[in-house]
Amino acid sequence: MTSNTTAISVSSAPHLLYLSRADLLALGGGASQPYVDAIGTGLAAHARGDYVQPLKPYLRWSGADHIADRIIAMPCYMGGEQAVAGLKWIGSRQHNPARFGLERASAVIVLNDAQTNYPIALMEGGLISGMRTAAITAVATRHLARSGFTEVACIGCGPIARMQMLTLLEQFPSISQLHLFDLSPAAADSLAVTLAERFPRVAFVRAASAEAAVRAADVVVTCTVADAPYLTFDWLKPGTFVSNVSIMDVHKDVYTKADKVVVDDWDQSNREKKIINQLVLEGRFSREKLHAELGQIVIGEKPGRESDDEIILLNPMGMALDDLVCARHFYHLAQAGGVGTQLPLYG
Repeated sequence: MTSNTTAISVSSAPHLLYLSRADLLALGGGASQPYVDAIGTGLAAHARGDYVQPLKPYLRWSGADHIADRIIAMPCYMGGEQAVAGLKWIGSRQHNPARFGLERASAVIVLNDAQTNYPIALMEGGLISGMRTAAITAVATRHLARSGFTEVACIGCGPIARMQMLTLLEQFPSISQLHLFDLSPAAADSLAVTLAERFPRVAFVRAASAEAAVRAADVVVTCTVADAPYLTFDWLKPGTFVSNVSIMDVHKDVYTKADKVVVDDWDQSNREKKIINQLVLEGRFSREKLHAELGQIVIGEKPGRESDDEIILLNPMGMALDDLVCARHFYHLAQAGGVGTQLPLYG
């Protein structure tokens, strides 16, 4: 890890810059490219060790009936010429949409100056969280999917899926068909209508089952809140790339039979009784069997796809580093453009 060289300045009268979701959208936060660029930078820093990122704690209490019912604290420091520290505080309740008409997850991101450790910014984190996750899929797809792929399967068709598919369709003009499956057919139809308005070149197919969608695809993205695996290795045709965004969807046999398994961060992935951790405890998987962390592929330290027939699995747990590098980007844009609300720290 390198030492800080240039930190963000803090005035003698400390204040916070507050950025709402509307502010972030005004700064271009609804498009994929800023996140793809930032995530590339962040993954490179991860591969080079230019960060500090403690394991994220999960806060749960009685009444947390679903795997998605939790609040997670995600702290990180990133070095370099624009060194910054920060925290994403992200809460989730599976019943939020049905019971309260709210998005399932909500978040705020705090940025801290790396010289004084004072907070300098507070911003809505749900948009950044979803779009940076989609950008990870896009960066990985660039390295791990077959060149010129045309067929994509999306399992789960909620807000996360919308950001994932928006990003892939913006980044990969070769996509000609999108196979959608959701336990709610209305959700799949709604996503198809939303995306078709922007991408008339694409044919949208509501698949009869998750299996049918996966079997048709070159790239598979899981966007569910599943708490048990359902996607088996025999669903995957040669050359498939799977971005296992929702983590619990893929059966153990995919990990053990895939040609390459890639994670964003090994320590973050091998915990919380997720599938990788279960396999490690069973003696069926290890860091030695892992092909690479994604940042190693981004900087060329490890190869990505090496043949058209490889089946490759990405297991992206999500890192605070991802949120931090994107939040830093929008903070600097907001400072330069006078966007956001200044909040005095001491009143």
